[in-house]
Amino acid sequence: MSRKSKVKIFKVILTLIVIAIFIGVIIYLFPVMRDLSTKEGQVAFKEKVDKSGIWGLISLFGLQVAQIFLIIVPGEPIEILAGMCYGGLWGTIFIMASAGIISTIIFFLVRKYGKKFVCDFCDEKKIEKIEKNKLFQNPKKIEMILLVLFLLPGTPKDLLVYVSGLLPIKPSKFILISTFARFPSVITSTLAGENLAIGDWKMSIILYVSIVLIVAIIIFIISRFDKDKTTRDAINSIK
Repeated sequence: MSRKSKVKIFKVILTLIVIAIFIGVIIYLFPVMRDLSTKEGQVAFKEKVDKSGIWGLISLFGLQVAQIFLIIVPGEPIEILAGMCYGGLWGTIFIMASAGIISTIIFFLVRKYGKKFVCDFCDEKKIEKIEKNKLFQNPKKIEMILLVLFLLPGTPKDLLVYVSGLLPIKPSKFILISTFARFPSVITSTLAGENLAIGDWKMSIILYVSIVLIVAIIIFIISRFDKDKTTRDAINSIK
């Protein structure tokens, strides 16, 4: 069996697992999620989560593995779900820890198998576009560029995880950046999930509006002080 065929089979299996887990979570939690606006519904939801025990954590971790490997699966719903089930604090810790573990594994797989491995999971044209950009090949700037890109909500962080293995950055620096620089976007989603779990829809909306405003402010600051357009060029390269 060829390499491409094996990768396709792996993707199909992973996709089916994601679908199965999502359906299972919905079937398990939906009956109590309908009544989250009531105190009784919130208690019932909490009891459901507690009953799931270790399987709840395994399911959430499995979703995140698939989300980072498949890339096409957005991370925000999983982060919101983590916040709903385990609160803003523990949901954030869980997401950041699992993202750090998965990102580290992918980074070293890329270092071992090279560009072919990246192209198995990412758009080859995007990879070539990033590789040709001198900014990403500059050892003096790459750490700051990745730090900014991971900090900014909305950037394709899973794509960055794969590409980073091809860039001139030390593994230790990559692990620190890819793990802790996710904090602003993760905490926003998990706090929104925590508020959904207590039926506070308004606060969830406020949190998301706030993050949009923060992103707008960050982009404005970058455009004002980034005179050599380093960050903007980097952002354009990963779009």
